Amino acid sequence: MVAGAGRSGHLLGERRSPARALFLGKYSPLIYMVAAWELATATGFIPEMLLPRFSDVIVAWVRMMISGELLEHALSSLWREAAGFSSSVAFGITTGIAMARFRVLRDLFEPLLRLLFPLPKSALIPILIVWLGIGHLSKIAVIFLGCILPVIVSSFNGARGVDRHLIWSALIMGTGRRKLLWRVIIPGALPDILSGTRLALAVSFVLLVGSEMLAGNTGLGFLTYFLSEAGDLAGMFAAIFTLTLLGFLADRLYLRVMRRILIWQQEGQG
Repeated sequence: MVAGAGRSGHLLGERRSPARALFLGKYSPLIYMVAAWELATATGFIPEMLLPRFSDVIVAWVRMMISGELLEHALSSLWREAAGFSSSVAFGITTGIAMARFRVLRDLFEPLLRLLFPLPKSALIPILIVWLGIGHLSKIAVIFLGCILPVIVSSFNGARGVDRHLIWSALIMGTGRRKLLWRVIIPGALPDILSGTRLALAVSFVLLVGSEMLAGNTGLGFLTYFLSEAGDLAGMFAAIFTLTLLGFLADRLYLRVMRRILIWQQEGQG
């Protein structure tokens, strides 16, 4: 009995070791960077007036979390991010597919898209703040306008790239326009749509922070700028790390959802 338990523990240890090795191999550069950061600032090699100690950043992060300050600003940023990004995805996918299906819409929107595509999206921030004020609406509008372009372009390219033989075959078999859209065009365009949407997700965080820094009184971007002006470098880095963590988690969540959608699509086709 004891021998069996020993073998079981040995096997469990063998199962854990590859996962542990994978984790260490994947995140070891980050661990080394943090250790070097702490060592360089603790020894005075890098002055703390330029870069705070990593341990001080952790202390500041815990302090602001306990006080609720960090959570309040994070929730404000997440609300703006969710509203702007989700509305841009809904509008962008619909517009991109409609442009691919109807030439009239393509002729109407394409010149405008060609004009706006090279424009730095951050240039929209001061304009929208003048028009809409420093509240939630201007930040949501910046994210919306900055993210719809990659979503529209990817949706358009995906819908245009669907195999024409599949469309003709479906029409010959009597498939209606609505069923053709949901059963042929959208599934065929899905990989392009998902790729463009992921790009838009990254852009949305950049625009969120920029708009909150330029004008606002809430949000992680505002908090980062405020703490930098106050000389609280540890708190500033704590806010930056929170932004980085939120962006990382949003991307990981999106990738998981994207894989699940593609699996469902493959199972449906099978």
